[in-house]
Amino acid sequence: MGVFIHRAQAGDGPVLAYIQTESWKAAFQNILDKDTLDRCTDIDRTTGMYERLLKEEKGNGYILTLDGQPHCVAWWEDARDPELCGKAELSCIHSLPQNWRKGYGGMMMDRVLADIKDAGFSEVVLWVFADNARARAFYEAKGFCATGRLKSGWGTQEMCYAKSLQQDDRQAAAGPSI
Repeated sequence: MGVFIHRAQAGDGPVLAYIQTESWKAAFQNILDKDTLDRCTDIDRTTGMYERLLKEEKGNGYILTLDGQPHCVAWWEDARDPELCGKAELSCIHSLPQNWRKGYGGMMMDRVLADIKDAGFSEVVLWVFADNARARAFYEAKGFCATGRLKSGWGTQEMCYAKSLQQDDRQAAAGPSI
């Protein structure tokens, strides 16, 4: 299958929104209450958010296509919380559910982490719903660790995860571990 990852650009708001909202509907149906999920998966609202971000050139968006069809999106920016100043924040990474657990999210994560590192950041953080065991396992497999920071949002608890990008340099220099 042909996989291609490109930076999001003007006009990509509807694609970004569609993938995010479809992913949320599948991933969070047992985590968020119905009203919250319905509000957060409103396609027009989400499209407007992405169009604003693209117009204002705020953050860095990506789209992964699979055989020419959009499948996965990701977005990162400077960390939004003042306590995390100087770090990058992975705001989202979402895939259409029909291709979960096939490696495409991992490909996207690898690309995003490389770009964050190339932008000069040494650490990246993200927030994940505490009840989202599937996503937490994915992040942990990619080297993220829970920081112990918690916050409430969308009627549930979120956990902060972090990953040092300098650690990747040390591991590469040391060679494979035995």
